[in-house]
Amino acid sequence: MSDVTRILQAVHRGEPEAAEQLLSLVYGELRGMARQKMAREAPGHTLQPTALVNEAWLRLGGDQQPAWQNRAYFFTAAAEAMRRILIDQARKRRSLRRGGGLECISLDDQELAAPTENDDQLLAVHEALDGLAAEDPVGADLVKLRYFAGMKMEEAAAALGIPKRRAERLWAYARAWLRQKIDAGRKK
Repeated sequence: MSDVTRILQAVHRGEPEAAEQLLSLVYGELRGMARQKMAREAPGHTLQPTALVNEAWLRLGGDQQPAWQNRAYFFTAAAEAMRRILIDQARKRRSLRRGGGLECISLDDQELAAPTENDDQLLAVHEALDGLAAEDPVGADLVKLRYFAGMKMEEAAAALGIPKRRAERLWAYARAWLRQKIDAGRKK
């Protein structure tokens, strides 16, 4: 059992100071996830990695953490929280910049593996991801960890508790599935 899982169980039992121990234990990993994602954002982005981690921590429950089953669930939820924060920021920037208009985007393997500062692309992936989650929750979690949290394949597979080869197959499937949905959405 990992230290994170042990402390998550202590948080669930209501042990005093367990949430604080959890934050100090996972802060470095969360900051690394945020730093990787923010490195791909446009220069002059107003959100910094530390702010992204702090906001994600608050969205996860802060000191009142819910009952996480294990480390993988916690980091998947953290990636989801970061995703939602970045989506909110992208929506705000887009509405201020263009009055909310959409423009065509292209999504190839390179872009999905390493997102750019293109808010429209980020939003398109986000919207299609909800459909993928309904069909393949593990595949959607993998996309969240890789695309929104910036994890490498090995890191994401470990966080999800699946073999790297399965993660690679899921990644290929998820990319194709998302590309199809995004292309269909553009044709409407």
